[in-house]
Amino acid sequence: MTTDAVKDALSRQEIELPSWAFGNSGTRFKVFSQPGVPRSPEEKIADAAVVHKYTGVAPSVALHIPWDKVDDYARLSAYAKEQGVRLGAINSNVFQDDDYKLGSVTNPDPRVRRKATDHLLECVDIMDATGSRDLKLWFSDGTNYPGQDDIQDRQDRLATALKEVYDRLGEDQRMLLEYKFFEPAFYTTDVPDWGTAYAHCLELGPKATVCIDTGHHAPGTNIEFIVASLLRTKKLGAFDFNSRFYADDDLMVGAADPFQLFRIMNEIVRGDALDPDRGIAFMLDQCHNIEEKIPAIIRSVMNVQEATAKALLVDRDALRAAQTSGDVLEANAALMDAYNTDVRPMLAELRESQGLDADPVAAYKRSGYFEQIVKDRADGQQAGWGA
Repeated sequence: MTTDAVKDALSRQEIELPSWAFGNSGTRFKVFSQPGVPRSPEEKIADAAVVHKYTGVAPSVALHIPWDKVDDYARLSAYAKEQGVRLGAINSNVFQDDDYKLGSVTNPDPRVRRKATDHLLECVDIMDATGSRDLKLWFSDGTNYPGQDDIQDRQDRLATALKEVYDRLGEDQRMLLEYKFFEPAFYTTDVPDWGTAYAHCLELGPKATVCIDTGHHAPGTNIEFIVASLLRTKKLGAFDFNSRFYADDDLMVGAADPFQLFRIMNEIVRGDALDPDRGIAFMLDQCHNIEEKIPAIIRSVMNVQEATAKALLVDRDALRAAQTSGDVLEANAALMDAYNTDVRPMLAELRESQGLDADPVAAYKRSGYFEQIVKDRADGQQAGWGA
């Protein structure tokens, strides 16, 4: 692919931002506060709009309900538009309530299952008001002890809830089913892997697809194989990008293994799935506990851009020729040549051609935005987990 073609593809790339990344977060033991943190969904959207202003590729913001609950979602959507962004996926929350101690939609108590399913349906109502396409579902449901509950019954309960919500979706709406191989349940997790998520989505129909969270896998898992398999079956709907050194750290994407991020994006490019029209939602899902939030999110967007640019530079003809002839070293070299290319100058040129600063982080720091929000947000309740 020529440099101009690479730039053209990169210019159409979109990376969704999570509202919760702008709030206070921390470890399992402590949530850390930072100055200038948003106090409302509107302020989260304003911060996300700043990231888009300097990167040019982050035009949407995902909401998390009830963390981002408001009285008027149509008004919130209009506010986002005024800021230069739009509202994206609606993320449900059926894991922060005492009733969900033994699960939400798989709970043995039908009253709790009804409560959880009603929340998911509420999220679809919110999608109607915001114009959002995607409903993202992640369940912490599982068991801690053998014999605690019937494993097959829990899968049946899950399927029942998913079907009810699926049937409520509008014509242009989708369900994204996320998985996580452990935590917080210790013995069984009800949606622990891509196969379980895929099986449920396959049963539901074309509006149900799988969401891959890059931090939700066992060490050594070949995530790009999962990407390729779901692309092949047209069941890959979204990514939650982050990075991890151990378990689910939710660190900045590309921080732990940038080569893995490149390999993932290589499969996306190979599958011709980069363009937004293909329907794959690329979203950051990470927390910034010790680093300043907005610059970290800008840097994360840039990390995805760089991995994507390298994937676009792979010489596909040379790679295919080497693969066909069984030339292992030349095939690997085709990937490594692209990965080892310094794409930062090309991305700087692309930004300048779009009227953006070549260095988004430096431009943000010069803007004075951080100093202004620290002053403006000195009072009130800062947003964070559960807020």
